[in-house]
Amino acid sequence: MSMDKNTVIGFILIGVVLVLFVWFNRPSEEQIKAQQRYNDSVARVEQAALAQIDQAKATADLAPTTAADTVGLPDSVREERLRGTYGAFARAAVGTEEFVTLENDKVEVRISTKGGRLCYARLKEYTTYDKQPLVLFDGADESALNLTMITANQRVINTADLYFTPIKGADGRSVTMCLDAGDGAHMDFTYSLAPDDYMLRYTILSAGMNGILAPSTRSLDLTWTQHARQLEHGRKYENQYTALYYKYVADDVDKLSETKDADKQISNRLKWIGYKNKYFATVLIADDAFTASKLESRLTPDTDTAHLKTFTTMTSVDFDPSKPDTIGFNYFIGPNKYKLLGAYDKGRDKADRLSLDELVPLGYKWVRPINRYFIVPIFDYLGRFLTNYGVIILILTLIVKLVLFPLTYKSYMSTAKMRVLRPQVEAINARYPKQEQAMDRQKATMELYSRAGASPMSGCLPMLLQMPILIALYWLFPTAIELRQQSFLWAKDLSTFDAVISWDANIPLISSFMGNHISLFCLLMTIVNVVYSKINMNMSNTGQQQMPGMAMMTYMMPVMFFFIFNQNAAGLSYYFLVSTLITILQTASFRYFINEDKLLAKLEANKKKPRKRGSFMERMAEMQKKQQELYEPIQKKMQAAIKAVGDEKGYTYIINPQVLLYTGSSAIDATPLVKAKLGLK
Repeated sequence: MSMDKNTVIGFILIGVVLVLFVWFNRPSEEQIKAQQRYNDSVARVEQAALAQIDQAKATADLAPTTAADTVGLPDSVREERLRGTYGAFARAAVGTEEFVTLENDKVEVRISTKGGRLCYARLKEYTTYDKQPLVLFDGADESALNLTMITANQRVINTADLYFTPIKGADGRSVTMCLDAGDGAHMDFTYSLAPDDYMLRYTILSAGMNGILAPSTRSLDLTWTQHARQLEHGRKYENQYTALYYKYVADDVDKLSETKDADKQISNRLKWIGYKNKYFATVLIADDAFTASKLESRLTPDTDTAHLKTFTTMTSVDFDPSKPDTIGFNYFIGPNKYKLLGAYDKGRDKADRLSLDELVPLGYKWVRPINRYFIVPIFDYLGRFLTNYGVIILILTLIVKLVLFPLTYKSYMSTAKMRVLRPQVEAINARYPKQEQAMDRQKATMELYSRAGASPMSGCLPMLLQMPILIALYWLFPTAIELRQQSFLWAKDLSTFDAVISWDANIPLISSFMGNHISLFCLLMTIVNVVYSKINMNMSNTGQQQMPGMAMMTYMMPVMFFFIFNQNAAGLSYYFLVSTLITILQTASFRYFINEDKLLAKLEANKKKPRKRGSFMERMAEMQKKQQELYEPIQKKMQAAIKAVGDEKGYTYIINPQVLLYTGSSAIDATPLVKAKLGLK
C-alpha cells in the first residue's frame, strides 16, 4: 500500500505527540522511589508468607519446634529443634517474661522482656472519669509492637516470640533490651525517658546481623496494634474524637474516619503515626520515615465497654544488616494539650516540623486560625492566673463579646431603623392590601428603605461575620483538655455533660439524639435562647408580612440545639448560655440609650437628601426594575388563578407546603387545579 506525503507527515506528527505525551507524563523520581518502596514492601510480605509455607512443609514431619513444645527435652536436642525454627535466635525463644519500669514525674512505662516492647503506659498527672489511674494500655492484649525479619535460611522471625535480656541504665530512666543472636551478633532495643517530658526515646541497634538475616533485607517490617480505652464519661463524644492520625514527611497531617471502620494503603513516606483518644495520644515518631504503610481503624463492638476502637499499623523502616545501624524513634505518650504539642516544633525548620498540635481538632481550615491565634492564647493566658475554668469561660465570653461589639451594635441599629419605619411600612401595606399587589407593596417598601438609608441586609451581615468565631468556639470547648474534670457550680466536669436527670430506659429516637439524661446547662441555654428569640422577634418586627411558619421556626431552633448540645461538653452549653444573657443585656441597654425619635428624625432627613448612586447601583436598579416589569404580569396571572380555584372550591386557605413542617394525610394539593387554570400541563 502506498502512502502519500501528507499521510507520512501525519504519522510522524502522531508519533511526536505520543512521545511528548509520554515524556511530560512520566513519573517524577520521588514518585518512582515511593512506588519502588511500596513494591519492595509487598514483595517482603509475600516473601515472608512463602517462607512460612516452606517452614511448615520442612517441619511437618519433625518433632515440635515451638518453645512450649520443647519443654522437658535435653538442652542440646531442644536447642537444635528450636534452631530449625528460629535460626540464630533459638536461645532467645526460651525465657521468662519480666518487666522493667521507667518513670519520671509525668509518665510511668513498662518494658517487657518478651518482644522487648512497650507494654504499659500511665500518665501520672491524670485520672479517668471514675478517678482511676489513667492507663492508656496494659499488656499484649491492648498494645503490641512487633518486628518481622527473615533469616538467611528463609525463616520468618517475629520479635514478639523472643525473649530479650534487660540491661538497666544507671539513672533508672533507661533500659536496653538485648536480643542475642550468638557469636557477638545482637539487636538492642533501648528505651530512655527524659526527666520531665512525655517523650520516650526508642532506638534499635543491630550488630553482626549480616549473614544471619536474609541478604535481600533492606528494611524491617513493623506491626503496631493498640486498643483505645474509654477514658471519659461520655462514650459517644469520646468516640467521635478518637482516631488514627498520621503525618506525611514535610507535608500535612491526615486521619482515618472516626465514625466507621477505615483502612488506607500509603506509599508515601510518613513522619509519624498516632493513636489518639479525645484528650490523650500515643504517637510513634520516626527519626527518618515510615515507608509503605497500611493503616487500619476498627470500631469496637458496643459489648466491649472498656474500649472504643482498635488501631493497627503495618509499615517498614529502612534497615541494612550488612553494617552496624541504628534506627531511632520517639514515643509521645501524653495529653493532647495544644501548647505542649506545639512546643515540640520550637527550633525546627518548616519542612521538619512535627505538627503534633494537629492532634487537637480546632476546626476546619478556615476556622482553625481563629482558635489558634485568638481564642487559645486568651484561654492559656487566663489559665495562668485563674484556676476556676467557669470564671475563665465567663471572662473569655466577655472578651469575645467586646471584640464583636461593633458588629452587634451595627446589627441592632439596622433593626432599630427598620422598627422606627414600621408605621410607614404598615401604611404601605394598607395602600396595597391585596395579594396580587405584592410586587407593588414590596417595591414601595424597598423604595422607602432606600430613601431613608435603611437596609434589611445590613442587619444580617454583622451576624454572618460573627459565625466563624461561634463555630471556632464550638470546636474548641469539647476538645480543650483544660476543661477536663474541672468543676463549676453543679457541673462536676465541664468537658462532658452535666446530667441532673438520668434514666436507664432506652427511648427510641430520643436516646439516640440526646442520650438518657438532661443536662442542666443545656436546658438553661435552651430556655434563655427561646426568651431571646421572643425578644428579638418583637424588636425586629418591621411591619412586613412574613411567611407562615417563620415564627414557629424561630422557636424551633433553640429546641433543636437542645438535642444537639445535651450530650456535649457542659462548658460549651455554659458559654452559649452566658453569651446569650450578655446579648440580652446589650439589647436592653441599646434600647434604653438609643433615642428612637432622634433616629427617626435622622431617617426623615435622609429622605430629603438627593440620592447619589454609583454606576453599579444604577445598573442594579435598572435590572431590578426590568425584572419586576417582566415578573409582575406573571404574578398577577398566578394570583388570579389561585383566587379562582379558591372561590370555586370554597377553600379558606391555599398555602405553599414548602414552608410547613407537617402536612396531614387529609391535606389537598391545589397545584394541579391552579395549573389547569393557567393552561399548564
